[in-house]
Amino acid sequence: MPVVSMRELLEAGVHFGHQTRRWNPKMRRYIFTERGGIYIIDLQQTLELVEQAAAFVRNVAERGGSVLFVGTKKQGQDAVEEEATRVGMPYVNHRWLGGLLTNWRTISERLERMHELRRLRDEGQLELLPPKERITMMNELEKLETNLGGVTDMKGVPDAIFVVDLRKEQLAIREARRLGLPVVALVDTNCDPDDADYVIPGNDDAIRSCSLIVRVIANAIEAGKSKVTAEEMAASAAAAEVEPAPEAEPAPDEEPVEADRAPQDESPADQTPTDQVPEEVPAE
Repeated sequence: MPVVSMRELLEAGVHFGHQTRRWNPKMRRYIFTERGGIYIIDLQQTLELVEQAAAFVRNVAERGGSVLFVGTKKQGQDAVEEEATRVGMPYVNHRWLGGLLTNWRTISERLERMHELRRLRDEGQLELLPPKERITMMNELEKLETNLGGVTDMKGVPDAIFVVDLRKEQLAIREARRLGLPVVALVDTNCDPDDADYVIPGNDDAIRSCSLIVRVIANAIEAGKSKVTAEEMAASAAAAEVEPAPEAEPAPDEEPVEADRAPQDESPADQTPTDQVPEEVPAE
């Protein structure tokens, strides 16, 4: 089943490119035609390439890897935050801090500071401080949450990054290239497709177009994560079937009652009366 249909791409306006005077000649192979001074992107290629990109991120998720969502432009901020949060992936949707990938030690220190300020706020410790100091720390916390709130749970460098606009996120692209991270990107006609390993030709200036592509990538990640879970459950069930059931421990031997050891040929009258009478008297 395809991850997206041609109808969905058309309805979201993914095929609309930039004006003919604002284009990158390297995008020529992804352009279908020109109408009214605007380039029209070839959606047949987009359909094939988005399938390849979705397969790649699905494989990353199956291996337990992480994909960093990057989209700081206005049209993609909400979609990036919503979809990345839904699938449990880190994201950056306000401002890319220089060194987020290449200087992870410093970024991790800022994350620890943010966690500390959150703890002080939740425990009510900030209310005990003087007003000026409290306001300063609250402003610091707000700034950290704006810039680093999406990477709060990121423990290290991600396995790949997904970018909504290559032209706007050049700093993120350079850091990813420096670390050799694969780049999946929504590429418009004014971008350089050589900056991405998995190119998705499409409109990056429309909210519906950005939302659709981001959702497709998020769905592929979700499918990869659920497949891992299903395989783990199947492996656990198979292991339970192979493991032999523990043998029941034999009951401790009970000493027989005296009446049970009486010879069968003796009549009940000849037996010495005892305090313990057998439950069943043998028939004569």
